[in-house]
Amino acid sequence: MILNRIVFLIILSFPTFLFSQIKAKVIGIKDGDTIVVLLDGDQQKTLRLAEVDCPESGQPFGKNSKQFTSNEVFGKFITYFPTDIDRYGRTIAKIYYDNEKYLSEEIIKNGLGWWYFYFSKSESLGTMQKEAENKKLGLWIDAKPISPWEWRKISRER
Repeated sequence: MILNRIVFLIILSFPTFLFSQIKAKVIGIKDGDTIVVLLDGDQQKTLRLAEVDCPESGQPFGKNSKQFTSNEVFGKFITYFPTDIDRYGRTIAKIYYDNEKYLSEEIIKNGLGWWYFYFSKSESLGTMQKEAENKKLGLWIDAKPISPWEWRKISRER
């Protein structure tokens, strides 16, 4: 009986947004892993894609990554599942489109972003990244691509 109450209280304490499924229209692409959506009531919201980190805009393949994301979802209705809030206040979300394609997965499979293993437990995304590397897709054509987190670190040190 006490255990049931504890489990019930734990479930109630989780933010409801972690379990929400939200539909929205993509109205902007900030970069390969950040989009802007239009919600009901004409409210705009910036979403940071979960589990992937794309090259920065000044980094090799940054423009390619942004263009890929734009080609995939701009102007379309998507379904997203919020997973967290980042340090900039953006909602981190798993984004699905076109009959349940997972956007982060598509970016990684096409060699236009890194599996963000630090924030993801999905080993399948790591496998997809290795396949893109082996096929020399996208940014993996570069002999020594620099991950976005390393690029940001180097940029801060300058």
